[in-house]
Amino acid sequence: MVGAALAVAAVAAAAAMIAGAVLPARSRVVWVGVCTALCATAGGAAATAVLTGSSTFQANFPNLFPLGGVRIEFDALSAIFSLATAIVAVPAAIYGIGYSAHGPSSRTVQIAWPLLVWSVMMVPAAGSVTGLIAFWELMALSSLVLVLAEHHHNVEARSAAQWYAAMTHLSLLAIVLALVVLAHQAGGDSFTAVRAGAGDLSPATASVVFLLSLVGFGAKAGVVPLHVWLPRAHPEAPSHVSAMMSGAMVALGVYGLVRVGWDLLGGGPTWWGAVVLAIGLASAMFGILHALLSSDLKRLLAYSTTENMGLVFIGVGAAGMFAPSGNRSLASVALAASMLLVINHAAFKGLLFLGAGSILSATGTRDLDRLGGLARRMPVTAATFAIGSLAIAALPPLNGFVSEWLLLQSLVHSLPSNAAVVAVAMPVAVAVVALTGGLAAATFVKAFGTTFLAMPRSVEAGQAHESPRTMQVGLVALSGVCVALALAPTALTSPLRRVSAAVGGLADGAPIRTNGVYLQLSGIQAGLSPLLLATGLAVLMIAVLAVVRRGRLHRTVRDIPAWGCGRTVQTARMEYTATSFAEPLQRVFDDVLHPEIDIDVDHHVESRHYVQAIRYRMKIRDGFEHRLYLPLLAVARRWGDGARRIQNGSIHRYLAYSLITLITVLVVSR
Repeated sequence: MVGAALAVAAVAAAAAMIAGAVLPARSRVVWVGVCTALCATAGGAAATAVLTGSSTFQANFPNLFPLGGVRIEFDALSAIFSLATAIVAVPAAIYGIGYSAHGPSSRTVQIAWPLLVWSVMMVPAAGSVTGLIAFWELMALSSLVLVLAEHHHNVEARSAAQWYAAMTHLSLLAIVLALVVLAHQAGGDSFTAVRAGAGDLSPATASVVFLLSLVGFGAKAGVVPLHVWLPRAHPEAPSHVSAMMSGAMVALGVYGLVRVGWDLLGGGPTWWGAVVLAIGLASAMFGILHALLSSDLKRLLAYSTTENMGLVFIGVGAAGMFAPSGNRSLASVALAASMLLVINHAAFKGLLFLGAGSILSATGTRDLDRLGGLARRMPVTAATFAIGSLAIAALPPLNGFVSEWLLLQSLVHSLPSNAAVVAVAMPVAVAVVALTGGLAAATFVKAFGTTFLAMPRSVEAGQAHESPRTMQVGLVALSGVCVALALAPTALTSPLRRVSAAVGGLADGAPIRTNGVYLQLSGIQAGLSPLLLATGLAVLMIAVLAVVRRGRLHRTVRDIPAWGCGRTVQTARMEYTATSFAEPLQRVFDDVLHPEIDIDVDHHVESRHYVQAIRYRMKIRDGFEHRLYLPLLAVARRWGDGARRIQNGSIHRYLAYSLITLITVLVVSR
């Protein structure tokens, strides 16, 4: 069944690419969307079969490439990431039918879109070094083409594509180096051979391979300081592509790190986990602070992805610290929290990016300061975006709450510990996770409130209309997934147990036990019933609504404008904007963010005592980009300018260079 489903996925992807290449514009977006949805559905069925069954799937294609074949190994770790891909890809493909009808629908874009979905699904299924590199490069190139989809009239898309191309191929270089060292030492290309030969690696070589993997896969995950491409590329891609890239593609960085570090290498010392944990903590704080202060909706969501991947890295890093000390049950819980967050992130981040695409299609702007009042004009988008906002803010009873609760439980119950590094790191991790949770709530209160509530702040927002039906179907489907994962996370207990068993170097126990309603954590005196929690909150809300209705009937409640302050007239200029909403928290973190603030005040000509207009501008620079990457680029430019001096067009000089190089190589070889 698994092999048949993967074959159907490949055939459907090929059919979608052919449809995108040969059909006319109006029909190709429909057939590409349908075939891409079928591809993702088949991949999700294969993943479900592995996660609910007891076996894995393997297949060999030895003659696919001249220098090495491709091996497919579909185990539980592969399946959990392919399932996350299917969760976001199926609704995004349906959504893309309506979105592409009024947006980028060129043949190149329609060919690259199903190729991206299929390659993202197949990266975790690769069972050999050659296969992983091939699928990884297909994913990188197809996503790069899609980032460039609107480059003809969008200069930002070109700049974003340059950053993305540079970072993704530097990460590929690190990944190739790590995997080549492993394959060379093992004497084989398949992951089975690599696992068998990993025990012969010296600790120093294993650590070098791990660090190279951390750099390569960390860049794809968008964690700091390798994140600089993400807030540039994700906002410029078409919105259903952004949902795919942010909801599923970045998670493959986590997959690669876990696969190489704790599966192929079999785990390592405690400091491996400590490094991953530290990167996760920095990424979570950095990402949510920049998301909080961003007034570009898609850029806000992109920075939020850095924060979410930081939380996943915290779980993986914590598991990597617990396992060497012998606390493998706690490591299983931390790993389960990370894998559950990967699934939940695919659902709510995909939903939010699709919602952002609907807003962009209806208003033509992503600027939160120019939106407002869309709830009445776009009720389906508003309701689904509200579900996604509650989920990503980890508020009960939505699905984000369960995964962050699991993560906090694993961190809190690690104390007291005999390991000094654990005793120091875990309280810091708990504080950072709690702080990022609070800031995430503020961020998405800002995003939802300034977009959908109050009064329109621009003509475009005042004239907005609801999205086409296919876009609404994608939004409703993903919001339904968020609700289902919130009410029935117990359905994932068996898959999470299989994932723990598949990663023997990190965890090997059953992280969660359940009786169908109640979640009980392994080795921890903690439990939760999401269904009962949701039921209690629903009863409380019904009671509050009943009290309010009773007050209206007895005329004890009066309708007045929100934030009226006694005024009888309310205009859009009197409302909070996204910038003003975040300004108090921006002041708290001034010493960290170093914002550039500029205020221009214009006075009336008749008298300078009367102010005519005030313009407030704030710019937050990416500290890593400003202090790390821009100086490196300046050095590279100087080297490039210097290289021009030795390239004067003289064939005699070029022959001399070749002779000197040859002599040097011969001397060194001798």
